[in-house]
Amino acid sequence: MTKILGFAGSLRKDSYNRALLRAACKLAAAEGLELENFEIEGIPLYNQDDEGALPPIVRDFKTKIEQADAVLLVTPEFNYSVSGVLKNAIDWASRPYGANSFEEKPVAIMGATVGTFGTARAQYHLRQMLVYLNAYPLNRPEVMVSSAADKFKDGELTDEHTRQKVREQLIALVAWAKRLHPA
Repeated sequence: MTKILGFAGSLRKDSYNRALLRAACKLAAAEGLELENFEIEGIPLYNQDDEGALPPIVRDFKTKIEQADAVLLVTPEFNYSVSGVLKNAIDWASRPYGANSFEEKPVAIMGATVGTFGTARAQYHLRQMLVYLNAYPLNRPEVMVSSAADKFKDGELTDEHTRQKVREQLIALVAWAKRLHPA
C-alpha cells in the first residue's frame, strides 16, 4: 500500500487548510489509501546552528517524509506565497545539506482560501521550491479551493465537487508515486 504523508501549512485551529487535510484523510481511507496527517505545530524556527543536533520533532518529521511513498502539501496563501510555518517546515526537512528528505519524492499540492484564486499563487511558488528540492510535483488534477467559507461547515468539507477533486488528486498521487518508484 502506498503511504502518503500530509501536512498543512497553517497553525490556526479553524484553518480551512487543516480542515481540507482532514477531509483528504477521510477520503483517502474511504478509497483504501493510507494518508497520515503530520501536525507541524511545534517545529522550531529553522536555525542552521541546530543542524548538528536536530530537534526531536524535526527528526520525526524528516523520518516520516523519508518513509512515505508520497507527500501531500496543503497550503494557505499569505502575501502571494506560502505561509512562513510551511516554508520553515520545508527548510528543516531539506536540511542539513545532503540530507534532503524531499529528494525524488512524489508530491501533490492543494490549498483553500476564502478568496477567489484558491491559493494558486502559493501553489505555484511552492512548485518552484520543489524544483530545487528535486521533488516531483503532480501536475494534475490541481485542487485550488476558492470561497472556502462556502465549502466547509463546522470544520467539515461539505462541497461535493471539491470532495471529488480531492479524491481524484489522491488517486492520481498514488499512481504518480507508483510510476516514479515501481516496487
